[in-house]
Amino acid sequence: MVTDKTRKRSDYLSWDEYFMAVALLSAQRSKDPNTQVGACIVNAEKKIVGVGYNGFPIGCSDEILPWGRSGDLLDTKYPYVCHAELNAILNSIPGSLAGCAIYTALFPCNECAKVIIQSGIREVVYLSNKYAESDSVRAAKIMFDQVGVHCRRITVARSRIEVNFNV
Repeated sequence: MVTDKTRKRSDYLSWDEYFMAVALLSAQRSKDPNTQVGACIVNAEKKIVGVGYNGFPIGCSDEILPWGRSGDLLDTKYPYVCHAELNAILNSIPGSLAGCAIYTALFPCNECAKVIIQSGIREVVYLSNKYAESDSVRAAKIMFDQVGVHCRRITVARSRIEVNFNV
């Protein structure tokens, strides 16, 4: 029997919402003026073992390297930026990522798919697949299908979460 003493909140975050929120919060660290992506790696015990966001490698100046998306390749961000999924794997705590899940704002590209597969991650949970028709995402899906990495788009009960620093 539930009483006032044993009644819990009903509007708490689901595990999916929580881990995706961590990924989205991590994305806020990105200095990319166009696209902010975050990723959160979770083990079977529902413990966070890695987070990352898209940005330049450690020591590479975000004041000198370009953030543009068009022009000659070396004048764009593309040859320099490390994606959130890669950074989450590189930033993970020591130990195996085998069997983990990665929560990411965008469906991974083919290069991140390779790293995800090599690390042993078995599930990709994503919020958006806005580049679904790109060769990069199609290649990622082919690889994930071949090795049995489960991919699913997250469904959430809420559209936003507020973080209040004045508690």
